[in-house]
Amino acid sequence: MYKNIKKVGERLADFVHLHNHTEYSLLDGSARIKRLVKRASELGMKALAITDHGVMYGVIDFYKACIEEGIKPIIGCEIYIAPRSLYKKESGIDNENYHLVLLAKNKNGYQNLMKIVSKAYVDGFYYKPRADYELLKEYSSGLIASSACLGGEIQSILLNGNYDEAKKKALLYNEIFGEGNFYLELQDHGIPEQIEVNKKLIRMSEETGIPLIATNDMHYINREDATAHEILLCIQTGKTMDDTDRMKFPGDEFYLKSPEEMEELFGYAPSALENTVKIAEQCNVEFEFGKTKLPRFETPEGMDSKEYLRKLCAEGLQKKYKNPGPDEIERLNYELSVIEQMGYVDYFLIVWDFIRFANENGIMTGPGRGSAAGSIVAYTLNITKIDPLKYNLLFEREEMRSLNWVNCWKAKLAKAC
Repeated sequence: MYKNIKKVGERLADFVHLHNHTEYSLLDGSARIKRLVKRASELGMKALAITDHGVMYGVIDFYKACIEEGIKPIIGCEIYIAPRSLYKKESGIDNENYHLVLLAKNKNGYQNLMKIVSKAYVDGFYYKPRADYELLKEYSSGLIASSACLGGEIQSILLNGNYDEAKKKALLYNEIFGEGNFYLELQDHGIPEQIEVNKKLIRMSEETGIPLIATNDMHYINREDATAHEILLCIQTGKTMDDTDRMKFPGDEFYLKSPEEMEELFGYAPSALENTVKIAEQCNVEFEFGKTKLPRFETPEGMDSKEYLRKLCAEGLQKKYKNPGPDEIERLNYELSVIEQMGYVDYFLIVWDFIRFANENGIMTGPGRGSAAGSIVAYTLNITKIDPLKYNLLFEREEMRSLNWVNCWKAKLAKAC
């Protein structure tokens, strides 16, 4: 996949941006993905990360754009950490949250990242989609984490003047993700607080052995985009540019800086620059397109999904037709053979499961629509309510029937010639 990106033995880069917000950090990031990746290519970058706030909406577009430009895509997310538990949502206490950057090293890491982000939304949402330590511990495998910006937990504690407590938190994160998978993040946008925090992070790294990385918390592509980004923040917060108390970024440094600019900023911490390359070389998530991927259905012990589907259909056939004859049995076996051949066994079981749940809990469902209404498998599973044999309904979709007819006609014509 990456042959055109990195040759064997060739250094990936001198620096890699690992903290970037695209247009999918809604009303916060203004970097259009294609333009961002194009700009990265112009700057000679061989790898680039996506770390949108709390979401992964832009991952696929980002991945495709990177591959098109010959850039290695690094898949990540800047998640929110609940101050107590993702299940606690008490006003005045749980309103605040901390930032944490997660990057997927491999397929397992990507899957775990999706689980963290999904659970943060489904169970932890309180102003923001929030995770907690327990969730991170459960799904830490295959992930690299960094302490993020001044909104990160470690940096926030340092700003409050409690170095020892911040150090404890750093060691906790290091324990959660494992040695070599957690980094202390240096940033410099000309903010005085960042300069002070960076000094303490360097000291902490020396004392704990936790490595450093340098990032630029990119929210827009070029320096001159800063004003447009301010307007975007106004839309997000319901303010105007004339409001003196509006939310705004300090300065115009949150753009995609060149490797040379980053080296100038962090020349005093060369390992922080080198470690971005080290991380980029470890992150190797590849997507396969054009192939249907369906979730697996958990079947009772001792049965595979094909056996379980046939068992359910046989039971349903008996209930629907009392004494099923050759026509019913032949039709059922034919449909099951097609479903098995097409790889849709688990799909039918999943649909059967949620329709069963709906029926058992008084949730209304329809009688069936489209080509599904012509399936005796769907009928015996109670997915649909129309007897396809009684009304002479066909199992195949209209396109399949047309295609089969055309193929037969071509075959006959070829034989005649």
